[in-house]
Amino acid sequence: MTQNLSPATPLVGRDQELARLLGVLERARGGEARAVLVAGDAGVGKTRVLDEVVARAARDGMTVLSGHCVDLGDVGLPYLPFTEVLGVIAGDARLAEVLAAHPVVDRMLGGGTDAARDSRLQLFEGMAGLLADLADTAPLLLVLEDLHWADQSSRDLLRFLLSRGVFQRPTGGVAVLASYRSDDLHRRHPLRPLLAELVRLPAVERLELRPLADAEVARLVRALEERPLPETTVRRIVERAEGNAFYAEELLAATDTEAGGVPSGLADVLLIRFEQLSDTAQQVLRTAAVAGRRVEHDLLREAAGLPEAELESALREALGRQLLVPGDGDTYSFRHALAREAVYADLLPGERARLHGAFARLLTERPRRAETAAERAHHYRESHDLAEALTASLEAADHARRVGAPAEELRHLEAALDLWSAVDPSARPSGEGHNRVTLTLRASSAAAHAGAAHRAVALTRSALAGVDQEEDSELAARVRYTLAGNLMTVDNLSAAYAHSSEALALIPAEPPSPTWVWAAATHVLAARHVGATDTALRVAHEALAVAERLGVTDARADLLVSLAALEGGGRRSPQGRARLREARDLARGSGNAPVELRALFNLAVGSFEAGELEECLPWLTEGLDRARRSGLLSSAYPLEMRYLRLVVLYTLGRWDECVRDAATDTEALPTAGGYATAPAWYVSLARGDLTVADRAKALQEGPFDWMGTLVAGIVRTDAAALAGDPEAAVERMRFTVEALTDDAGVRPDVTVRLAALALSAVSDRAVELRLKGDEAGARRWADTATELVELARASAVRGTDHAPQGPEGMAWLARAEAEWLRAGSGPDVEAWGKAVAAFDYGDAYELARCRLRHAEALLTAERREEAAVEAAAVRETAARLGALPLLERADALIRRGRLSDARGDTASPLTAREQDVLRLLARGRSNRQIGEELFISGKTASVHVSNILAKLGAASRGEAVAIAYREGLIAPEPTASG
Repeated sequence: MTQNLSPATPLVGRDQELARLLGVLERARGGEARAVLVAGDAGVGKTRVLDEVVARAARDGMTVLSGHCVDLGDVGLPYLPFTEVLGVIAGDARLAEVLAAHPVVDRMLGGGTDAARDSRLQLFEGMAGLLADLADTAPLLLVLEDLHWADQSSRDLLRFLLSRGVFQRPTGGVAVLASYRSDDLHRRHPLRPLLAELVRLPAVERLELRPLADAEVARLVRALEERPLPETTVRRIVERAEGNAFYAEELLAATDTEAGGVPSGLADVLLIRFEQLSDTAQQVLRTAAVAGRRVEHDLLREAAGLPEAELESALREALGRQLLVPGDGDTYSFRHALAREAVYADLLPGERARLHGAFARLLTERPRRAETAAERAHHYRESHDLAEALTASLEAADHARRVGAPAEELRHLEAALDLWSAVDPSARPSGEGHNRVTLTLRASSAAAHAGAAHRAVALTRSALAGVDQEEDSELAARVRYTLAGNLMTVDNLSAAYAHSSEALALIPAEPPSPTWVWAAATHVLAARHVGATDTALRVAHEALAVAERLGVTDARADLLVSLAALEGGGRRSPQGRARLREARDLARGSGNAPVELRALFNLAVGSFEAGELEECLPWLTEGLDRARRSGLLSSAYPLEMRYLRLVVLYTLGRWDECVRDAATDTEALPTAGGYATAPAWYVSLARGDLTVADRAKALQEGPFDWMGTLVAGIVRTDAAALAGDPEAAVERMRFTVEALTDDAGVRPDVTVRLAALALSAVSDRAVELRLKGDEAGARRWADTATELVELARASAVRGTDHAPQGPEGMAWLARAEAEWLRAGSGPDVEAWGKAVAAFDYGDAYELARCRLRHAEALLTAERREEAAVEAAAVRETAARLGALPLLERADALIRRGRLSDARGDTASPLTAREQDVLRLLARGRSNRQIGEELFISGKTASVHVSNILAKLGAASRGEAVAIAYREGLIAPEPTASG
């Protein structure tokens, strides 16, 4: 239910806003897709402006669809505004045929099967396809009101539609107008991050409805009242309204009563109008306020307990006062949400509970439509009928699961768990799965599906606290190995191993059982992670034999994945990858998508670890496609695969593709966190944007997230090194390693990379101090370098058998060793040659950075021709990637060492853009003309000209051109005569 101005209210003071919105409609009629987020305080006139736009759109032949969000406290109605839109479409004979072509969206209306969770993306794409097809028949206007009350699934669907869905399809034109109360958005409001994402999209803009000026409020008040008003009355309304059109209208209405003075608060104003009604009408409004956003006529009659004639008389009175407005389908709703809130707040506690109970019972007596379960749960809870609230919450969770809304399923399950202990055991739902432990396990599964890994861990810990292992050892084991699996997703590896050990001990191996097999499979994975290879191998082979004997195919596949990493050459060997392909096929045949995704992830990682980056991408594509079709995109392995895909693109130097794909991750995986941001930040940092370090810092300041901490550590350590701040680089590296080290003291693999990055800044400082003659200072930093290289050496190997990391880890170790030698004694040609060779597996940027150090070492060794070749290669890579800081360092080395002379050619110290500007300078262009030809501002052109003068050591534009001709940076252009 929304609060709005009357459609008859004149639209005052909104000419600019209306013109802007009508311009969006005009562009939609021209075939464009645009969206406007309409913000403003409650009562400022958002709905009135939208009503005007809707009326004009309808007159112009556009298809208009509207949906509203609703406040039901902590109870969510999944996809509510979109189900309202679908209801309108289904009821319009002209549109029903289009709807029939998209049966998948029927699940939003409660249709479909329990498999709906497994096709959430299909649901989203179905909605996008439906809207696109509607737009093909006529330009479409979609209006969504009160987004501040939107449920998470509706927010996710809106994100999809605006960033990838209907806005990415060729249509006949779509306009989306979505309103929300800006004064309701506290710092942690879930809508805030979504708005921040959406306004960055090119097709989305924000429109803020500001309070009206005093003169406009006065004009509005006079326009609303036919009779002349005393100036003092108008002035007092203007003062009280404070620019809010709704306040003004309500204050004006209150002057037409015999009540005393005008109250200072809006609630008081609303209650004055309410109290002017008859007792029966007040009773009806109190009952309607408890119903929520809207109420059906017969439901209101039964809840109020009034004869039809009395109800109709009361409703006519309320409608006449415009406190209620009629709606579609024989329904009524409050004209303003704030009016409903004020009436509801004025109820006595006992009266409120009694009316909630009446609505709950009436809804229960009706056909048990699944979509009413959330409302019934709300009413039963507010009426203090906790047993029925528990039952309805579980039904609401089932409904959320069927429509593919895991976040809402989790919320309803947690509500049920909160109620569980307050409900008498005899009144709790009975049947399999209806006990606190199994419900908690189900909630942890929903959390994992929603991408809330840490919440999944907390819920499983709660289940562990409630399980009685003596009474049900099998359930106790299942809880423990589930907890172990969840702990591994957040990299708490030692704790995972402890719990998997306990799980295996609780279930005897004989007689064999599927529970023991899965406990063993989880223990194998945990043992491998903590380096207990012998244990992992022994248990894996034993469990594999049992799985084959019992025919537990998916567990067999899971064990084969673990063995592929444990035996022979590991998952990067041909034998290991053959075993992984077998596991993939077994998991697919058994229908176990999570195990299949694990096999595909390991196939991709095996290729990556073997340095076969191009071969890695098809496995990732297959895995992510399978995750989409299974509804598991937010679970652990798809998150890892998405991240790995972006890392591979980054490593291969396909940076623009990497950034573009990363930009879609927030839409596709709203809970991805560091998985989505990291590779794009790596690109930004390499291209010279050091401010990403500040954005990365936020990942370390919030609640602990393992991946976010890792990403922030890499970005912030490298940023400090690039800024020449070794103190900060070392501090950030140590902080990150400590944060990621598990309870058993096992450091993360990324330690070797972090140490190498910090060593870069440390060796720079040591070399700088040595050149200044400060040997003591240089030795102190050399000692720091020794500490860091030892840390890198220790983390470059894994487990008790000291197996080395893959090519990437060993490449970072080679770089760390070379930086250590540079800090202690200066650039070492051989060490940097090894680092170059190590990164030659495919990491374009890190290879170039090592080649620059190699060129520096060759130059120091007077091997200038070889140094020139290396520096030129670095320059070519940096220019191709757009890595400006690296390009500038390469140019500086070329100039300092006169390496262009050594190669017999000229390496320009200018960037590609500066060379473009230089050519136009040579033609005598002004800054303004340069800007026009290069499509940049004159101010930006001026900055480029200043940079050119500084780099060439010129005092004027003419001198810069002369130097450029002399040094061969530009060639004379032929005249008209040739």
